Amino acid sequence: MLAALAQHRIATTGQLCQMLRPGGARQLLSRVLNRLRSEGFVDCLGLPHANRSRIKAWYLTQEGSRLTRDLPMLRGRPPYSLASPAAASLKIPHTLAVLRAHLAFAADARLRGHEHGPWDWTPEVTHNLGEGERLIADALMHYTLTRPDGGRTKLRAFIEVDRSTMSSERMASKLIEYARFRLYQPALIGRRKPVPSLDGPVWMRWYPVFPRVLFILTNASRRMLANRTADLRSMAEVHPAVAELARHVPLGAAVLEDLEEHGPTAAVWTPLTGDAAQRPWSDL
Repeated sequence: MLAALAQHRIATTGQLCQMLRPGGARQLLSRVLNRLRSEGFVDCLGLPHANRSRIKAWYLTQEGSRLTRDLPMLRGRPPYSLASPAAASLKIPHTLAVLRAHLAFAADARLRGHEHGPWDWTPEVTHNLGEGERLIADALMHYTLTRPDGGRTKLRAFIEVDRSTMSSERMASKLIEYARFRLYQPALIGRRKPVPSLDGPVWMRWYPVFPRVLFILTNASRRMLANRTADLRSMAEVHPAVAELARHVPLGAAVLEDLEEHGPTAAVWTPLTGDAAQRPWSDL
């Protein structure tokens, strides 16, 4: 439980149940969470719900974060905790939306015999872009497709979850950051310009192929979400660096509620270049 909260930052009781005990009763998780809270390892905030009940959103305290620091599944991840309920309340809407996206992929993977679990989704992955700038992806997803013949295909994707809280142009400009990251090579000390090396761009240090980029949209009318998808396609068409990215990296956008209703492998993804016919994310 502590490891799941360390990995995913904030989660409701229901989301933790979907993640750790899919199909199981929530009572056991509630007892565990309440015990961890009484011992000072986790805390929670009550969220309003349509039926006037209170949904609890859980997060690690500093003491809980300290306990998870050396867990094998979190190796290489910096400790994470929220200093106060006020800090947690600011992050809750976006963090829970990102986790909803993961749970949609995880449920679909279980249904289809693919591999995608709680540790295959890493929120807030950061990469340098040089000159003090950084690319921060909402999440990095690892997903393994299992074919009927027993073969396996490993896929990776940078995930951007858009709750329609920023302008459409600013949202679409995130594609420029990914285009920059694909080409970025740091300059050698003492030189003003980057010097090509045998190692290639820095992304090759972490990924065998550049991950696809998936935008997941929510929190607006269907018309507005369609317009935001159109703006993403426009950016991929008119910006030279993004157009070059699109020639080598699959790019797509989908509505979060469609992922939850139909599954990510359904034809709910709009490619950001070429034919706009919707398709599964793995076919972008």
